[in-house]
Amino acid sequence: MNSDPLAASGKPADAIEPAMAAAAKKAPKKTATAKKDQPYFDPVAYGNGPDDAIAATEADENAAVTHHSVTVGGAKIAYTATVGHLVTVDPSSSKPSAKMFYVAFTKDGAKEEARPLTFFYNGGPGSSSVFVLLGSFAPRRIKTAMPSFTPPAPYQMEDNPDSLIDRSDLIFINPVGTGYSAAIEPNKNRDFWGVDQDAASIAQFIKRYLTKNNRWNSPKFLFGESYGTARSCVLAYKLHEDGIDLNGVTLQSSILDYAQAGNPVGALPTAASDAWYHKKLGVHPTPTNLLSFAEEVAEFSRTDYLNALRKFPQTDDEVVEKLSEYTGIDKATLLAWSLDIAAYDSRGNSLFLTTLLKSKGESLGSYDGRVTAISTGIAGKIDPNSGGNDPTMTAVSGVYTTMWNSYLNEQLKFTSTSSFTDLNDQAFLNWDFKHTDPTGAQKGLDSKGNVILYTAGDLAAVMALNVDLKVLSANGMYDFVTPFYQTIIDLQQMPLIDKTVRQNLSATFYPSGHMVYLDGGSRTQLKADLAKMYDDAAGNHAAMSRIIALQKVTADKLGALSPVG
Repeated sequence: MNSDPLAASGKPADAIEPAMAAAAKKAPKKTATAKKDQPYFDPVAYGNGPDDAIAATEADENAAVTHHSVTVGGAKIAYTATVGHLVTVDPSSSKPSAKMFYVAFTKDGAKEEARPLTFFYNGGPGSSSVFVLLGSFAPRRIKTAMPSFTPPAPYQMEDNPDSLIDRSDLIFINPVGTGYSAAIEPNKNRDFWGVDQDAASIAQFIKRYLTKNNRWNSPKFLFGESYGTARSCVLAYKLHEDGIDLNGVTLQSSILDYAQAGNPVGALPTAASDAWYHKKLGVHPTPTNLLSFAEEVAEFSRTDYLNALRKFPQTDDEVVEKLSEYTGIDKATLLAWSLDIAAYDSRGNSLFLTTLLKSKGESLGSYDGRVTAISTGIAGKIDPNSGGNDPTMTAVSGVYTTMWNSYLNEQLKFTSTSSFTDLNDQAFLNWDFKHTDPTGAQKGLDSKGNVILYTAGDLAAVMALNVDLKVLSANGMYDFVTPFYQTIIDLQQMPLIDKTVRQNLSATFYPSGHMVYLDGGSRTQLKADLAKMYDDAAGNHAAMSRIIALQKVTADKLGALSPVG
């Protein structure tokens, strides 16, 4: 046996080296394929108080950049994660106004015109985007046990087979005062805490992202949750005014008319869904199809139930009996509640959520009625704007906090000396709810300080102006914070007359709670519904051409703009 491996080439050993050198001259030079990660440590102190801001000298746009891959739909997708800040400018002075933290996942090697962008955010107001980032359609997601409590650490993350990275690049935005986002002096955080102020700042962020990354010609989508749906309506119209027409908007768990928050007519089908899940219905035989049952309850809610509420204290025993069957609440208790299934007690506790399983000593979660906890009042009044110690949030808060820090620091390689602000109650408490929609409706706060914000008019206006805009309303059937049927009522009543344009609006329903994506089966179905909307919106070449033409002038004007030089 020849011990010299080079001799196997059939050439003498001393002739191999010159032959290799000659071949090397003819062969094309190899390029490095492995991309090098770029960790980033951020020493800036980001205060989250109303009067906090960072110095103008700290207004940089540095970022951590890492490289990954994930398999979605059987295809392996290489992508880049960028974590850092973009500096937005005041639209009048063009001076830096805020430093906004974001996380972007972009597919490697994609062409601008063929690759959509989706901008995500949560609600609050005062919430960072960590909840939608870790739970929904990013390439990686946390593992939860919803609707059960997720046990304490060690927690796990996993590749997300339902990720939208196969359809779109994904940018998760943290509004000012959340995450690591802050105002730049002489501005203060509170200057951005309001319906119109917030939408304007996010519009500036989107324009900056398009400019910095040469993405003006990409199809553009918004994905907002909870208050983020109100934000999307205002933002979509604002972007249209700025020359940026969107291809699609997803409204998940909507609140579009705050004056209707707590409307029993809109809440009844959700209460009935909760009773169905916990096997407390008085309906025989028990319905097997939740969606069909919910449609039946909705019909009752907008007819007999609405009339009963208007006539009370006069009552129709047959209607009260039917209400009892649908909700699992006895007739005497319903009468004591004046038939109001959405009523609260003097301490602010939801009567329905704390009564349905009272015999077991349990209360239901507002955000997801499938989730229960020992009845200590924690399922009480949960404002649709803000979080709280609700059983639903308690079930997942531990895994969110732990895995976000682990994922951000160890995998995305962004570290900071500042504390990450996931929920900022100060933003909510200082929020300016005043807003005049394009129809002229002036709403904000009533004389008692109650929020009566109305943004369905903004959505109607932008849909009428951008007739190619697709809108998907995604709703969890166990969500008592933003009930699905109230959303349908708000959409039906919004001032959009043209029937053809209304065909661009669709609504979907899932056996889940407020955070639809935390339910595995619901997340998979929502991904399929989103994929269809993206294909319809981005695949319509005539519509794409119209949208690109509409914003071409804006892109030309802003294409070279850089607020930090």
